[in-house]
Parts: sequence; structure tokens; C-alpha cells
Amino acid sequence: MVRMRAGFGVLVLAYVLSQFYRAFLAVLSPVLGAETGATAGDLALASGVWFAAFAVAQLPIGWGLDRLGPRRTTAWPFIVGGGGGAALFAVAQSPGAIVAAMALIGVGCAPVLMASFYLFARSFPPSAFASLAGLLIGVGSVGNVASAAPLAWAADAFGWRASVAAVAGLTVLIGVGVLLFVRDPAPAPSAATGGIAELLRIPGLWVMTPLLIVNYAPAAGIRGLWAGPYLEQVFGLDAAGIGAITLWMAGAMIVGNFVYGPADRLLGTRKWVLVAGNLAAVAALLALGLAPGWSVLAAGVLLAAVGFFGASFPLVMAHARSYYPPHLIGRGVTLANFLAIGGVGVLQIVSARVHGGVAASGAGPEAAYRALFLFFGGLLLAGVVVYLFAEDRLD
Repeated sequence: MVRMRAGFGVLVLAYVLSQFYRAFLAVLSPVLGAETGATAGDLALASGVWFAAFAVAQLPIGWGLDRLGPRRTTAWPFIVGGGGGAALFAVAQSPGAIVAAMALIGVGCAPVLMASFYLFARSFPPSAFASLAGLLIGVGSVGNVASAAPLAWAADAFGWRASVAAVAGLTVLIGVGVLLFVRDPAPAPSAATGGIAELLRIPGLWVMTPLLIVNYAPAAGIRGLWAGPYLEQVFGLDAAGIGAITLWMAGAMIVGNFVYGPADRLLGTRKWVLVAGNLAAVAALLALGLAPGWSVLAAGVLLAAVGFFGASFPLVMAHARSYYPPHLIGRGVTLANFLAIGGVGVLQIVSARVHGGVAASGAGPEAAYRALFLFFGGLLLAGVVVYLFAEDRLD
């Protein structure tokens, strides 16, 4: 029991760093531009590559979880990819090096959350999955907070290179902790059979697919990258100001995860919690799109609303989990995560084209961010409309 708790503890710490890595570019964007020449488009590509690498790694990770177990499947990528990629980032001298580092970090972080979900699904009743997932993501989102104002302070006090190098060392230590403390459960009786093709034959998952793809993209994309350039270019904020407002958004995302986690059991519905929450996120995105330059206070409140209502990922994953047979849990959760994180990566790259196209026309920063926020809001609305046809399942 003690080792099991220690194993969950190091996985939570690993997830804290995963959240940190997916969001820290927003705060560092001004200094990265000054020292490496990275533009907003370069950083959007780097952020998108992180999510794309993370997503592509999901399919072999699913096989590894079902066949090898979570310990080795998580530890070695986290040590080599996460720690090595962060070390490369700390010495980067060009936008290309930043992109390469983010790809390595994405692969390294890819197994962490799914290993935890796998252990939840194999060790606890199905009805507890959403609450446990929400708890994990909520606690792990401390990394999202650390990548806001605390990172801005550390970068100012010690330099951004030293700060990122320290996080690289911490990543390696936590990866070693995964090797020492995480225990692999006994394999499911049919773990060697079936595969992705069997999952793709489940009709209910197809109706969920659009929401899986777009659900996390607005909150992750805006918090992870666009919030920084938006606040700098539209309102003229410096790193400290950006860090303060992104801290609001990060805090709202943490609270949202804790609220969404048990909401299905408390309200007796999973589907309508997701519909209502995602429509509220759509409303906040459309408000940002219609008046991106209204005021700093309004921008902060609306960004926080996007973070809070856009934190329904654990509940979406729980709904998808309700369709998986026991022997395909590893491949099932990683397939859903592939769609969600892959959606973030692809849409992050597309969002750079949307923003860049308007910016290149000379229309000004407000017009460029109007297009960006309306792009995210329209996609999320489309995903909700398709999801209306999903079956409401509570396991």
C-alpha cells in the first residue's frame, strides 16, 4: 500500500511537470523573442509540435501500457525525452532548437497522464474514474500555475536558461522515482488480443470524436501560448503582467477540473454537464472574439472563464472510457488522448495560420486576435453540436 501511494505520488509530480511544459511558452515568449529571434508564429509551431509529438506517441504507449505496464512505459520516455528535451531548450540559440526541444519534451510527457488513467481503470470502480481523473488533473495543474507568475519571477531572478535547466534536472529525478515506486498491475486476461481496429468498431465513440478533438484545444492553446502574445500586443503588458493574468486562467482551470470531476455523479448525467460547460466556454470565446481589446480586466475574466469551463477533459475521457472493454483500457484511453492532444497540436498550428494571415494583412493585433478567438469558439461549438447525439452513459 505504501509503495502504491508513493507510485501515485511520483506520477502526480510527473504530471505537474507535464502541465508546466505545455504552458510555459506563454510567459517566456517576450524573452525568447529577444534572445533567440522566435516570433509568435515560431512559438505557435513549437507549442503545436509539443502536442503533435505527444499525440503521435499515444498509440505505442497504449500498446506498452497493456503489454508492458505503466512503470517502464512512463519512466524512460520521461527521463530521456522530458529531461533531455528540457536541457536542450535551456541551451537553445534559435527557433529551430526550441521546436526540436519541445518535440522531445512532448514525447517524454506523453505517457504520464495515461499511465495514471490506466491504473485508475484497473484498480478502482468505473464510477470513480471521472472523480479520480479530475482530482489528478486538478492537483497536477499546479504545474500550469508554476508556468505563470512563478516562472516569470524565476526567469527574472535567475535567468530563463537557468530556470529551465533546473526543471530539466527535476524531470530526471522524478523519472527515476517512477522506476522505483510505480508498480505494474497484473495484465488483463485478454491483453494480448484486440487493438485499435476493435475500438474503431464501437459506434458510440464516433459521435464523441469531434468533441474529443476540439474540447481541450481552446483552453490549452490559449493558456499555453496565445495568452502571452495577446496580452502583450493588445494591452502592452510585460512578463509580470502576463504572468499575473495567466495565473488567473491557470487557477480557473484547476478549479474547473475539481468541479467537473464529480459533477456526473452529483447531477446524475455526464452528457448534459459536458454540453452546458462547453457551451459556456463557447460564449466566453465569442465574447473575446467580438471585443478583444475591451479592457485588461474583461480579458482576464474571459480568459479565466475559458479556462474554467474548458477544463472538462476528465469528464470527456470518462465518457469515452465507458465504452472500453477491460483488455483494451490502455489502448482505449490513449486513443482518446491521441484525438484530444492531437487536436490541440493540429489546431495550434492552424491557429497560427489564422492569426498570421490576418496580422499580415495589416489589420492590426485586435483584428488578428478577434479571428483567433472566433476560430476556437466556432470549432468548439461544432463539436458540441455533434456530441448532442451521444448516449448519456454513467458506466
